[in-house]
Amino acid sequence: MKYYLVYRDDVLGDAFKRHFGSISAVEVIKADITEVVADAISNPANSFGFMGGGLDLLIVRRFGHSIEQEMQKMIKERPLGELLVGEALIVPTGDKDISYLISAPTMRVPACRDVANSVNAYLAMKAILIAAMSHPDIETVSIPGLCTGSGAMPPDVAAHQMFMAFSEIVLKESSVFNDAFEARRHHLMLLNGDKYNK
Repeated sequence: MKYYLVYRDDVLGDAFKRHFGSISAVEVIKADITEVVADAISNPANSFGFMGGGLDLLIVRRFGHSIEQEMQKMIKERPLGELLVGEALIVPTGDKDISYLISAPTMRVPACRDVANSVNAYLAMKAILIAAMSHPDIETVSIPGLCTGSGAMPPDVAAHQMFMAFSEIVLKESSVFNDAFEARRHHLMLLNGDKYNK
């Protein structure tokens, strides 16, 4: 598979390049993500599929309001009636250049204020990668900076969390915790990035 990490802010782009620069399957692109040709575009959504602002709104403008309606319908049919952070849905777009939308929440409700100090970029990235890799028609996927918009997570922390998820899911460097101390240390590394090891 090929993964496109798409940015508009150079600070985020630099963070992507620092963390993913040695991975041949990853291409870092400065662009409008809704214009990047790929089998799937990923969306850092909310748990209820409301698409009224930010990247959500750009996606609705690209694919039409039916994409939001279909996503909300799929979410309402789930046992919990919501899509949890760490889960993802794949929605067909009907678009010839971008066939699928992978919706993976980074927050439960829009404009949530506690995302910046969470591991939600890590959880959402894992969900996006698992969804893309499990779909037979998806060979390329574009991914924005998760949690870096309204979530206000620092770009380097977000890129670090996304890389940790990529390492586990794509590179198969899965974390196995022998005790609670190791699990907590991993969690702190996600929150603080390389600073935790200094």
